[in-house]
Amino acid sequence: MSRHLLLLSCRRTLQACSKRQLAASSVRMFASDSPGLPDSIKRVGEAMAVPNEYPGQNYAFNWSLNADGVTPLKKSAFRITKPLDLKVAGLEQPKTNPLKVKAAAASKMAEAGSDNLSFDTFDEVSQRTKDLLSLSDHLYCPEGHVPGTHTGVRVITNSATLSPQLLAYLDRAPRKDPPVNQPITAYILEGTEEEFAGYAIEEVEFPTDETMTVMDAKSVAAVVVVGKKPDIKLIVAGLEICQSGLAADEAERAAKKAEEEPKDE
Repeated sequence: MSRHLLLLSCRRTLQACSKRQLAASSVRMFASDSPGLPDSIKRVGEAMAVPNEYPGQNYAFNWSLNADGVTPLKKSAFRITKPLDLKVAGLEQPKTNPLKVKAAAASKMAEAGSDNLSFDTFDEVSQRTKDLLSLSDHLYCPEGHVPGTHTGVRVITNSATLSPQLLAYLDRAPRKDPPVNQPITAYILEGTEEEFAGYAIEEVEFPTDETMTVMDAKSVAAVVVVGKKPDIKLIVAGLEICQSGLAADEAERAAKKAEEEPKDE
């Protein structure tokens, strides 16, 4: 009799354990895995982790910098498009935002290809600046629009002082991911004995479709300012001159295209 009661007790215990396990299993089931749900509900985003990425080390942004000729060898390059990005980069917030800057005289910013600056000299200084920026401990890259326009700018600099000021000067632009290269790229190197300020505007061709057979032209610009303590007024002068040059080139191409189009008689 006691043996029969013992077996009955064991069976009830096993049944209770099975019910608890079944309940636990049902709790752990994901809604998207439940049978009978329509496909529209089952479509959920999958989590994706990118290894070895952290603030200052972003693969997509690094590739974009590579296209600009700078490789962050110290794995510390911060893309700065808004005030919060300054905090992530360990930088102070600007004291004034937006920041109005009176540009330096245009005569202080030499144009590549002019009597004051040959293309060879500009290319030499530009490449040396990119190499030194690549070796910097940290790179700070404010992005935005030239104030009052929709012309995009990316600044690549090692200056923790200038970066907040330049972000406050630029108009905020929509952040695009993955990052895209901008019509104007400014290379600003701080802490050198060399003093240099120059810019170049050139026309490049780019494909307009996936076949890579139809090409169109656009103008891009580069500003290079190097010195012990680069002056933001000089940098702004370069950005504003380049913006005006790009706008003039675009207007000229549009007028030429209009002339080439057949006119209705």
